[in-house]
Amino acid sequence: MEPRRVSGKNHWYHETQSRTQHSDVMPLVPEAAHVDDRFLLDLVLPDALLNANQCWLNAGRKLANLLFPDAVPVNRLRTFSDYDRLSTALTVAQVSGVQRLCNHYAARLAPLQGPDSSRESNRRLAQMTEYARQLASSPSIITPRARQQLDGVGLTLHDIILINQIVGFVGFQARVVALFQAHLGFPVRWIPGMPVQEDSDADRFNNESAQWHTDLEVIEAHQANTPQGEALSRWQNLPELNALAPVLAHEETLLAGFGELLDALTFTHPLLPLSALIPARINGSVSCFNYNSGLWQGASGLPEAVRNGERAILAWSHHFPCERALAQATQLLTRAPDRFSAAQLNPLIEHGLSTPDAITLLTWSALSGWLNRLHIALGAAQQVT
Repeated sequence: MEPRRVSGKNHWYHETQSRTQHSDVMPLVPEAAHVDDRFLLDLVLPDALLNANQCWLNAGRKLANLLFPDAVPVNRLRTFSDYDRLSTALTVAQVSGVQRLCNHYAARLAPLQGPDSSRESNRRLAQMTEYARQLASSPSIITPRARQQLDGVGLTLHDIILINQIVGFVGFQARVVALFQAHLGFPVRWIPGMPVQEDSDADRFNNESAQWHTDLEVIEAHQANTPQGEALSRWQNLPELNALAPVLAHEETLLAGFGELLDALTFTHPLLPLSALIPARINGSVSCFNYNSGLWQGASGLPEAVRNGERAILAWSHHFPCERALAQATQLLTRAPDRFSAAQLNPLIEHGLSTPDAITLLTWSALSGWLNRLHIALGAAQQVT
């Protein structure tokens, strides 16, 4: 798979056709592969901002190293190579449009040897790339059939959990980088013609009592080995992981890293449910939407307004300028992180939020997008009987 640059677009793309010959293909920004911080990608933050967010940033760095180590052993249960991981990451980075991520993952991918050029390998890589692109850009279109197609090209249950965690992580990483770049006043350099994510169908949210279920094999406490049992006992108590943990525990190290990130970011704020409702509505996660609707303790009518779409949110928030500013910032960060700038961040401060609270609320919205994708990809919301 040889990286290439499409004429007229300041962006990385790559072919799904694999290659067997070794060549000295170099990325456009080769130094982007060599960073000290594989989460923020050497984005320099002021000391005060860095210190205020150090706990969850460290959890993000740990996950980056877990997901993208320098060398990846493969076996019959875990077939994802380092090439597969970075190819998937680059696909998600391309969807986000955040150039810092595109440069980094393209630079790390470029020197790696791709899979053989057999029809089976090409089909496998094409299916993985298409799945990652769809889950990153339009998660609501992912169905159990998409997961069956991954199984059909040879991905194991461990691989399927891993690819979903990679898509979720890189999408989260893109939004965090975009958020901090906006805080630092970086200019927005979005690509003309890049699509903006559309909201999921409103009809999905008519069932207010639907709860999440999975058809994948789960790990119960009495079945778990020692590392899996430890991960389950520690992280299933987090409300956001209560239903997901028995599935994610197949990759217990990643479950522990994800749990640490969730735990580090959790804080009490009256607007926290709003920052999670918006991405759930856009991405199409019914169970996440219903859960956060139940947490809302502010002015009445907000969950219904979010359920009904952007015009309803604008009408509801007419007398709530802070909520309106947060909703608008969260909408753009969710739909098009490459377009997010200080123009969306500053109104939150102007309407009374402290800078740390504004940063954390928007970071929570990015993490909610990761949770949305896991719920959509690994199961579905069903009517409670």
